[in-house]
Amino acid sequence: MATNNLKIGSSAPNFDLIATDGKKYSLSSFDDKQALIVIFSCNHCPYVQAYEGRIKEIEEKYKGKGVAVVAINSNEDVNYPDDSFENMRRRAQEQNFNFPYLRDEDQSIARAYDASHTPEIFLFDVEKKLAFHGKIDDNWQEPEKVQNHYLINALDELLAGKEISVPETFTIGCTIKWKN
Repeated sequence: MATNNLKIGSSAPNFDLIATDGKKYSLSSFDDKQALIVIFSCNHCPYVQAYEGRIKEIEEKYKGKGVAVVAINSNEDVNYPDDSFENMRRRAQEQNFNFPYLRDEDQSIARAYDASHTPEIFLFDVEKKLAFHGKIDDNWQEPEKVQNHYLINALDELLAGKEISVPETFTIGCTIKWKN
């Protein structure tokens, strides 16, 4: 389940990317946070679309607890024009994203994280060490039928100073669309 590049306890690879709000964000932009959730995302994937509301709820619920969410779109946009930066800006505005939505144009950040899917979750602790990797929960289609809230449980355990009971799950969703 772990990626080839990041195992539980590994340091977060740095990034320095432009967001749909016009600002640049790097790993150090979140140095004041107790936890950072990095989500590899995109516009066109039905799994991502199904989770957008839940991601916004997590950001809203935990922002006062020193937690930040950042989404990164690494998909190539020639064959997937829905994932262009302009369309990312449009989607962020239409969906009222309450978290930064970053563009990884050269796909170097997805490669550094060894990300493979959208949405794919990487939860880092205050020292930017990987604490959880996997999926948000166990039911992407029917939120009311979720049995296991993997990300929320990991986040609650992390913030309480406890060992994370399920530090990894397999990822689900669309594959990242790589450039040729």
